Formats: sequence, structure tokens, C-alpha cells
Amino acid sequence: MMDKKIALNPNEVVSFLQKAPETFTREDLLKFVQERGIRMIDFMYPAEDGRVKTLNFTVSNLEYAETILAEGERVDGSSLFPSFIEAGNSDLYVKPRYNTAFVDPFTEIPTLCLLCSFFDKSGEPFDCAPHATLMRAEKAFEASTGMQFEAMGELEYYVIKDEDVLFPATDQKGYHESEPFAKMNDFRRACMDHVAKTGGQIKYGHSEVGNFTLDGKVYEQNEIEFLPCPLYTAADQLVLAKWVIRNLAYKWGLDVSFAPKITTGKAGSGMHIHMRLMKDGRNVTLAPDNRLSEEARRAIAGLMKMAPSITAFGNKNPTSYFRLVPHQEAPTNVCWGDCNRSALVRVPLGWSAALGKQTFEMRSPDCSADIYQLMAGLCVAARIGLEMPREEALKLADETYVDMDIHRSENAARLATLRQLPTCCTESADCLEAARSVYEQADVFRPRMIDGILKALRSFHDDNLHREARGDTKMMRRLVEQYFYCG
Repeated sequence: MMDKKIALNPNEVVSFLQKAPETFTREDLLKFVQERGIRMIDFMYPAEDGRVKTLNFTVSNLEYAETILAEGERVDGSSLFPSFIEAGNSDLYVKPRYNTAFVDPFTEIPTLCLLCSFFDKSGEPFDCAPHATLMRAEKAFEASTGMQFEAMGELEYYVIKDEDVLFPATDQKGYHESEPFAKMNDFRRACMDHVAKTGGQIKYGHSEVGNFTLDGKVYEQNEIEFLPCPLYTAADQLVLAKWVIRNLAYKWGLDVSFAPKITTGKAGSGMHIHMRLMKDGRNVTLAPDNRLSEEARRAIAGLMKMAPSITAFGNKNPTSYFRLVPHQEAPTNVCWGDCNRSALVRVPLGWSAALGKQTFEMRSPDCSADIYQLMAGLCVAARIGLEMPREEALKLADETYVDMDIHRSENAARLATLRQLPTCCTESADCLEAARSVYEQADVFRPRMIDGILKALRSFHDDNLHREARGDTKMMRRLVEQYFYCG
């Protein structure tokens, strides 16, 4: 009988083996290497700066290929995680995760790529590795709640090309625009095709709101949205998608930025995260009466409680806070609501509980985030909401619910009752430090990782940056250039 989840799968390894990635074995991959003429194996892993790093191996014989896949390789941890590892004791091992295998869509030499996990000299997962932190967060959530926490990401980015005078786009009106007014739809389609080849499970792609012309260049915003899946898979897919989009842009002679803000007065780029609660393979975010379930409201209460500190994982450079301003469909206050894009957490247009598609969406993060830390932080927050006394959690959910655009003048009184998100990296660090004991519970975030995040955020010294940059176009341009290729 045909497995509908495997049929038509564009990932060459899945298609060849006719197996789900989570069931891949070393013997499966060696078979693929032999029969598909793979000549290189690449280990890939995001480091502290969020960018994917690569280690190349030539497949000189089958024995060596087996050794690589079984044992991994030693790397310099102090270069990859300078905030957490000193040069005097810096060796780490990277070992491949077989379920992430894909064929590199860019190289002429047949190359098998695998994402890796970090291990220390004792063979234990490196305690400050973001992926290991995420795995601990998932384990703690399931142990505490008996449920699984799933997620999917929305990846927004700007594509930059030379100005085209034909069929100019309408400024800031690019949402779902088609050709010829949208010039980068073919590029987005190619990106989606390549992301799918790496194993990314895509929901859809489209042109986004933002478009403008600056210094003879057209800036066109796009978005690719994924399907819900386990947290670690959702994080892997976002990391690889950013790698694909940048590589393809370079080959097409285009520039791409995932920066949260490109210029003032224009739409910034976020990385919204949709979440859902699963139990026994069923989405329990909606109750049988098609209303948001009590469990979901309690999880959202946890997000409300922890929201200011979550920015420490999801908004990691000063320009992040130029995006989090009123009237740009980006949140500034701690609240949630149905179909409300001015709220921090949005519950999208409802679906039937029988269809199991309902999610709730965190709208503050952007692509400066460490994706694994962010997913882990959201998982911790949802768990805390579910661990809170029932009445306390539901009360907090009720108090932070809004059914209005809180930035309209007539709603000023309601706005005044809501906590505000941090306005800079320094404030974000202060919020994380105040809440660090919550993240360190159940051994999820290790103290050394929290210390490193605090140090990195405070190194920007951006307490007064908003005020200094207001009206200073040169300073704003310098900041944009400095963080243009963030994450």
C-alpha cells in the first residue's frame, strides 16, 4: 500500500529508500551512498552566530564513509561557541543526525548532507548546544503534560535587485501580489523547490506586504510558511531554509536579507512561530465544540507570563526592536487575541476540531533568533502555563485577551493595562535574568548558556539607541548594514 507521506517526496534520500526520515539507519545511508554514486559527505551545524557551518569529507571508500557516519568528527568548539567555550578546553565532536539527510541541491559533485549534534569529550551532548537544549525542552514538556508540543515557522525575507521601471509595485501593498507587479515570484518558487529537496515540509509561499525602492534597488518581501511538525524538525527546517535561500540568491545574482528591519516606515521581517498541542496523535488545541481548548488557553497564559524574556531568544540584535513598533503589524505589548495582528499571540482563523489544524502564533520573533533556543523557550513557556494552578493560568489568559486593535486611540485605556515588550537588547537581557530560574528548571537551559546569552545581549549597549537613531538616517543606515545578514 502506498505511503502518502512518502509518495512524491522531493528529498532524494526519502524517495530512494521509501522510508520516513525518522526511520533512517546508517545502513540505509551507506546503501544510498553506494547506489547513487555519492562522492562527498558534508556535516552541517549552526553555531552561536546562527549561520550554518560545513565540514566536507571525500568518500574514498565504503569503510571511511561508515566511519564518518558512525563516529562523527572533532571540531574547535571555541570558534563555534566563543561565549561558552574557552580555547584551552575547546574540543567538541559533531555527529550526524541520520533523519536530516539530503542531497546538496547546489553542488555538481554528488554530496550527501546531514545536520549534526554536538558532543563533549565525555560523549555527552554539549550542554550549551542549542539543539540539545531544544531536545531537553521537548522531553520536559512531555514528561510534565503528557502532550507533545509541535510548531511551524513563517520565514519572511527581502529580495533585492536592480530597479525595474516596468509594472512598478505599489509601495507597501505587496501582499500576495502576482507577476508582473511582483518580480521575485519565480525566485521564491525555486527556493521552495530547493527547500523541499532538503526535507522541508512547506505549507505555501507568497509575496508579502513590504516592497519599496531605495537607491536604485527594489526591495521585495516574500514569505515561506511550513507545516506543523515536532519542534526539533521545525527548527532544522528553518535553519536549512535560510541556507537554501541565501545560496540560491547568490547563484541568481540577487541579494537577500532576513534582517528584522531594512529601513524606517517600511514593513519589517519577522519569523512568526505557530504552535499546537498534540495528544495521542490528535491536535487538542481546539475543544470538541470548536472553541480554543482549556489546555491551549493555559499554554498561552504561559507565553504571556514569559513573553518579555522570550525576546532574549527571538530578538537578538538592536534592529529587532526597530521592528517591534506600533502600526507595523508587529507586537509591542503582552496580549493575545483571535485573528488580531496587533497582538503578541494571535489565534488564526478557526478550523473545525475534526480537521485538527488550529494553532496559536507567536509574532515577536525575527530571524536574528537562535532558532533552537527560541523553540526551546516557547516550549518552556507553554509548559509553565500548563503547570500553573488552573485558575491562575485561566485568569491570566482572560486578563491578557484583547478583541481590538490596541493601537487605535480609542483603545488607549486598555493598552495602558498591558505590559510592554522590551525595547532594546539590554532590556531583553534584564527580563531574561529575572526569569532565568524558570528556564533552568527541569535542566532545560543550562546556566552557562543563559550567562552567554546575557553577555551577548548586553554587549550591544543599546539602551538609548531608539532615541539616538530617531530622525538620524545615517545612523539607521549604518545599523541596517551592520545587521543586514543577521542569523
